[in-house]
Amino acid sequence: MILWLSQWLQGLSPEFGFLRVFQYLTLRALLAAVTALLIGLVAGPRVIRMLTALKIGQPVRGYAMQTHLVKSGTPTMGGVLILLGITVSTLLWFDLSNRFVWIVLAVTLGMGAIGWVDDWRKVVNKDPEGMRSGKKYLLQSLIGLFAALYLVFSISGDSNARVFELVLTWVQSGFSLDLPPKAGLLVPFFKEVSYPLGVLGFVVLTYLVIVGASNAVNLTDGLDGLAIMPVIMVGSALGIFAYVTGNAVYARYLLFPHIPGSGELLVFCAAMAGAGLAFLWFNTHPAQIFMGDVGALALGGALGTIAVIVRQEIVLAIMGGIFVVEAISVMAQVTWFKYTKRRYGQGRRILKMAPLHHHFEKSGWKETQVVVRFWIITMLLCLVGLATLKLR
Repeated sequence: MILWLSQWLQGLSPEFGFLRVFQYLTLRALLAAVTALLIGLVAGPRVIRMLTALKIGQPVRGYAMQTHLVKSGTPTMGGVLILLGITVSTLLWFDLSNRFVWIVLAVTLGMGAIGWVDDWRKVVNKDPEGMRSGKKYLLQSLIGLFAALYLVFSISGDSNARVFELVLTWVQSGFSLDLPPKAGLLVPFFKEVSYPLGVLGFVVLTYLVIVGASNAVNLTDGLDGLAIMPVIMVGSALGIFAYVTGNAVYARYLLFPHIPGSGELLVFCAAMAGAGLAFLWFNTHPAQIFMGDVGALALGGALGTIAVIVRQEIVLAIMGGIFVVEAISVMAQVTWFKYTKRRYGQGRRILKMAPLHHHFEKSGWKETQVVVRFWIITMLLCLVGLATLKLR
């Protein structure tokens, strides 16, 4: 919005020529981060008081860690604070004509809406399980498929008009259109190595990345500050990839596919980092507020969508290794328990408790130890991911 306003003022009079500074993507990204941070810090106390007054407190499951029982009643649904900062800041500072930022915003707010309903049922209906998993997964799948069907042609085309042409060509070809190399699955650490996916393969991969990332972040959000800091780090790293793929010179030099318009995602990533830091101010141990599903599902969906646009699905799995391991720990625990119960009549567990962070708590680690150590691991994984920019 600010970009369009500055361009309009420059057209009115040459005296407004100094506003050309807002055309610089890096400046707008910096301002987006600061704006989101200030929104979160200013609105945070008000949001906490409002949620407390509405008695929107976090219910604790009966089988949860005993040390977590003291957290019962802590205001949840704090993810609305993160989404407020991201949305307002992004709308202020990004180029409103950029289609990639709009689709990321749509996925983020869509996943956030699902999380909001889930949290509301937990709080209002006093049901610790919230929305049933089947319905939640169905709604997530609809959003994931919508994003996948749009992105499969949006990444291949340089404009909406070109996207429409590709859709028509795909239909006329009997749904067998080959996508350009930049829409393939890129393999990190190798020069120009990518595997062609085709339309169906791209849609399936994108769907799995978006929905998988959304649920993985949600599973990780179990301790004070555990999920938000990795989201900030991974999102910031993806912002660098977005800047590279959106710049023809840098993309050519680093042997990355040039995806016109993807650089604008840096503004969104910066806003996410700023909003995340503001939330961490209140979420650090002992937390004054929890993000809830409204925040976790939204942030995970955003990370997955951005990774798909900049063609870094594998790198997302590397940098977000904590999210991946947390999700795998839950799937492995549930699968093994059901298998052993069916075979031996009594379920057995691989971990003391899932997700993985609870296993370490059961093993004697303090909550803050688990959180900070997971942060350190994520930082190292992000450095490995960023190394793929040059080590190819």
